[in-house]
Amino acid sequence: MGAKNRTEKAGQAARSVTTNPYVKRILEDEELRDNIRDAFEAAKNAYGRMSNGKGPATALMDDRKLQRDLKEAAESLRDASQQLRGKRQRGGFGLGKALLVAIVGAVLVLIVSEDARRMVLDKLFGAEEEFEYTSTTTPAPDTESVGSSQ
Repeated sequence: MGAKNRTEKAGQAARSVTTNPYVKRILEDEELRDNIRDAFEAAKNAYGRMSNGKGPATALMDDRKLQRDLKEAAESLRDASQQLRGKRQRGGFGLGKALLVAIVGAVLVLIVSEDARRMVLDKLFGAEEEFEYTSTTTPAPDTESVGSSQ
């Protein structure tokens, strides 16, 4: 009776593993598997560097390769945990970047194109009125010409 119970429990455990969403995601997502593998390799390398005979504190403070391996392991584990939770890494072209590109583009157009500047100024301050100035006064007589005629 004990063997039957163990077999049943093993069967239930196998069935629960196949229905687990985390296991499904690991099986389906190659990038997630790569992140887990990278984290494992980096952690293994870091452990090998820490157990080289020096104390762990000395190795952590002095060994740059150990620090790099630990950082790589942490980043890979962070990426893997985000993927397991369904959060994709931010990448690509976000709204902030698109807005920045649009503003820079608009400024460049205004710098380069005189027609665009004129159009923007007309929209902001109204159309410029063309006028021609004519003087309503007569020119004053020259003092030299008045003195020489006498």
